[in-house]
Amino acid sequence: MRRILFGVIGLLVLAWIGFSLFSFTVDETQKAVVLEFGKIKRIVTDPGLYFKTPFVQNVVYVEDRLLSMDIKPAEIITVDKQRLTIDSYTLWRIADLQKFVQTVPGGRTQAETNLDNIVYGLLRDVLGKKNFTDVLQRDFLTEVKQSAQTQVADFGIQIVDVRIKRADLPDANAQAVYQRMISERKQIAQRFRAEGEQESQRIRSDADRQVTIIKADASKTSEELKGEGDAQALETYANAYNQDEKFFLFWRTLESYKKTLETNTTLVLSSQADYLRLLETMQPQGSSNSK
Repeated sequence: MRRILFGVIGLLVLAWIGFSLFSFTVDETQKAVVLEFGKIKRIVTDPGLYFKTPFVQNVVYVEDRLLSMDIKPAEIITVDKQRLTIDSYTLWRIADLQKFVQTVPGGRTQAETNLDNIVYGLLRDVLGKKNFTDVLQRDFLTEVKQSAQTQVADFGIQIVDVRIKRADLPDANAQAVYQRMISERKQIAQRFRAEGEQESQRIRSDADRQVTIIKADASKTSEELKGEGDAQALETYANAYNQDEKFFLFWRTLESYKKTLETNTTLVLSSQADYLRLLETMQPQGSSNSK
């Protein structure tokens, strides 16, 4: 029984090895090239299961997707003497599978090495003829893409796009730029403070002027009201005096006593003064008899 089991397992292993030698599969992300003694026998572009002649034919797989690769950083000096470090990348695909297999035996690794050298050199050459503002606008990337496509067309490669991820100043230049930016921001801040102080002084001056005007208007109104009140009082006193002169004099004298003869008040007057006459008439009768 054990011999039978080992036999079945052995047959399955041999069948699997034989199937692997005679067949190959292609998925949705790949294309395959069948080589026979180093020459292209056929190209498979559709996914599925296919067969080959073992030991005579071998299969080379290539990517059927849009590929992305980073370009090594390039240090350039623009026409206006600005030093920049450019970090870029490119998007590419295999457009002609037959050309690619024939001219790039190293496959994707060799293709990306070639692309890196080509795009890197073009970026340095093109950017060396541009100003700093041209680099910021990035219109030159179309020129780089077209020139690179011309150089890789014989390899069966299509360059879809070339893009810059970032353009940095070298560390020494960056520090100088940062210091200049800090100085400029300080100058702007000082200008804003000066303008704010000037505006503050203007507002204070305007407020003080308005306060002075308001106080002057209030004082003027107060004096006018006091004048009108005094005039009305004088008119009232005159009318009262005209109605009964003796009563008016009597009442005014009493008002005078009320204000003059307060607590702890001392008056030094002649005994014959008219001011005291009313007080003498107001003394009790006992006081006058005693005299």
